[in-house]
Amino acid sequence: MDLAIAEAKKAETRREVPIGCVIVDNTTGEVIGRGSNEREETQNAIKHAEIIAIEEACAKVGSWRLEHTSLFVTLEPCPMCAGAIINSRIEEVIFGASDPKAGSVGSINNLLAETRYNHQPEVLANVKADETAALLQNFFREIRRKK
Repeated sequence: MDLAIAEAKKAETRREVPIGCVIVDNTTGEVIGRGSNEREETQNAIKHAEIIAIEEACAKVGSWRLEHTSLFVTLEPCPMCAGAIINSRIEEVIFGASDPKAGSVGSINNLLAETRYNHQPEVLANVKADETAALLQNFFREIRRKK
């Protein structure tokens, strides 16, 4: 999770919402994908940290299947990212802060536990939740202060 937090901090330096993600190959322990939000700089709605990390990991392994991998992300995945996680067959998802407005791994719904999909990754929630939530709270507090 520390590497995902480092990615979130990179996003913050670019004035992006501080969300970071890393994907680890569980057989080697190697980080095969990294991402942080790029929505503002690209003006592209799908440039979430998870999507960027999944794209990089797929390119690295040469396959859309990311079996035997773990995804670490600082904020509970949204529906789009949860769908990408399911479709890429990621084995395990570890996330920091819950997202009561868009979270789709327990807050609003739980797409990753839906048995009608062909894949259900393991989930570990609220890892370093206080630290990851503080990143987001401080970011938005500063935006409100500047206004």
